[in-house]
Amino acid sequence: MSPTITPRQIEIITAAGQLISETGYARLTTKRLAERMQFSEAALYRHFSSKEDILVKMLKLLTSSVRKRMGDIAESEDRSDMRLRAMFDSHFTFFKAHPEYLMAIFATNFMEPSPAIDSAIKGLMEVMREHLRAVVREGQKADIFTEAIPTDTLVHIVMGTFRLHMLQWRMTGARTDVKRVGNKLIDAVLILIAAR
Repeated sequence: MSPTITPRQIEIITAAGQLISETGYARLTTKRLAERMQFSEAALYRHFSSKEDILVKMLKLLTSSVRKRMGDIAESEDRSDMRLRAMFDSHFTFFKAHPEYLMAIFATNFMEPSPAIDSAIKGLMEVMREHLRAVVREGQKADIFTEAIPTDTLVHIVMGTFRLHMLQWRMTGARTDVKRVGNKLIDAVLILIAAR
């Protein structure tokens, strides 16, 4: 289910994302965001209750995007290995175009614990895990992926590889070629999880 969000909220989220990309989440303030939007902080609070609320909505939008993109790929790719490759290529393409969403995912490293943000990130991870679990199970049944390792362990390995790659990309300031390096990693993962 897509989160209910107004066009103005999307504009604010986009501006917040630009600020996060430029200076990091820790330096995002409602004052700076209102200045970027060219309106008062009071006007900003009519759309979001807090900086945390903005981040939660960003994460929910990202989750909705992941759900749609992964669903589209599931319908268009028959072979599980090609589907897995397409899934991650889709993520790399998305984050290359929208690095602010990646900054939002890793923002929790720089802030006080937030149950709302943790819940939004868990929701995102569960959508990714659900789609990965389906493709890995299908690949195991088709003798494309190994059955020597349980499905959920393979999913964990794949997700961990993806997360580490994205963290490294963020730490370079998004200066490396996320798609080229990422697709090489996915090629290596496909070799590691292939049926023998």
